[in-house]
Order: sequence, then C-alpha cells, then structure tokens
Amino acid sequence: MASRLKDKHQRHDVFHRRARKEGFVARSVYKLEEIDKKHHLLRSGQRVLDLGCRPGSWLQYAAKIVGPRGALVGLDREPLEVAIPQARIVLGDVHEVSPQELKGNLGGFDLVLSDMAPDTSGVRHLDQARSEALFERALEIAEATLSPGGTFVGKLFQGPDFKTLVARLRAGFDKVHTVKPKGSRPDSIELYLVAIGKRPRG
Repeated sequence: MASRLKDKHQRHDVFHRRARKEGFVARSVYKLEEIDKKHHLLRSGQRVLDLGCRPGSWLQYAAKIVGPRGALVGLDREPLEVAIPQARIVLGDVHEVSPQELKGNLGGFDLVLSDMAPDTSGVRHLDQARSEALFERALEIAEATLSPGGTFVGKLFQGPDFKTLVARLRAGFDKVHTVKPKGSRPDSIELYLVAIGKRPRG
C-alpha cells in the first residue's frame, strides 16, 4: 500500500512539475492534451466554450491552438487568477446561466468542454449523482450552443445513469468515445465522454 501511494504521489508530482515548467496553471491540462491528440478536437480558428473553466489550464491550452482567429469563452463561479487575453470569462452558476449569454455574438461553438466536478462528499453514490447532474447540464448547454458537426467533451463520475447518458449522446452525435486519461488517478471513477459530429436538430 505504501508503495502504491508513493507511486501516485510521484506521478502527481511529475505532471505538476511539467505544468509549472510549461506555464500552465494546473496539471489537468494534460488530460485535455491527451484527449485532443487522440481525437483531434482543437484546430485553428475554432470557437470553444469551457464550462467550469477555473483555474484556466484548459483555456490556456485551447488558446495556443485556436490562435488569434479563434474565440474562447469560459464559465465559472469564480474569476480566474490567470489572464487569457482572447478569452471572455462569464461568472455564474452553470445551472443558472443561459446558453444565449454564453454564445454572445458568436452564434455557436465548434467545441464545448466540461471538466466540471461536484464538491465531493465521500459518499460514492451521492458524488456520482451530483456528477451526472453536472454532466447532464453541460450536455444541455452543448446541445443548445454547438453548431452542426461540433464536438462535446464532458467529465463524468461513472454511475447508474451512465448508459442512459451515453445513449443520449449517441442519439445526437455521430460518434461517442469513452476516455480515461493517464492524468487521472488509477483509483478515480472519473472518465470523459467525447461526442463528435453534432447532428442538426429536427
């Protein structure tokens, strides 16, 4: 047990040191990087929405790829401590903000990201239910703001509603993938669902 804990701490330290060296505010950036390299999410000039964007490493990573022709919008309950010049940050609760407020004058997004996680209680079924509620809200926003052909990536603590949520994704997108990034702890129940190719409504 002590050896496994040591390995986990060492792995955490490796990602943490790498993030600091490369100028990212959090090690979670490498989860997005891995998903991006596997599924080719980000491209120059894209319009990207990041739900639960604090502390900002996902927006930092996206900014490097979409470039000055792209547009970034982030939503969180608290302001970022890092400046991302090309990003518009909306302060608010994901359950209360409107899709139109997030879109602004963009018309729609090419990619919606959600790394949101609930305030954990330590009670597994309760944390799963809270995570599923956040994921479902993120998906509602993605359905309302994504342009046809767009992509949604959302974090989820796998629970009893997992199959129902996957079925909903498959009904609205051309391809759905499940990803467990190396940056996630081995004992974590978190995973990411990647839904590619949003179908037009109606």
